[in-house]
Amino acid sequence: MASGKPKKKNPRLASGLKRVRQDVKINAANTSLRSQYRTSVKNVEKAVVAGDKAKATELFGKMQAVVDSVADKGIFHKNKAARDKSRLSTKVKSMTAKVVETQAA
Repeated sequence: MASGKPKKKNPRLASGLKRVRQDVKINAANTSLRSQYRTSVKNVEKAVVAGDKAKATELFGKMQAVVDSVADKGIFHKNKAARDKSRLSTKVKSMTAKVVETQAA
């Protein structure tokens, strides 16, 4: 049986060799940004679960900047970025409502 991925051919032309070198750098940069995106989203979610309103609000602001920059570069689709921001915004806002209700009681 054949393996899942076909073998990549080595380019012969100088332009192809240069493209391979560029792809390695671009792939590393995109991987780093993708990781940064996911980490920032997870940090906000952890703060929401912990119930720390101040930290969640602060991290949400930082997360928005990271998400927007990654979406502008085309690493994640703009709609995915908007969806993630919207969902986390709702979580942070609902958490603040719960805190207010708890303090009022």
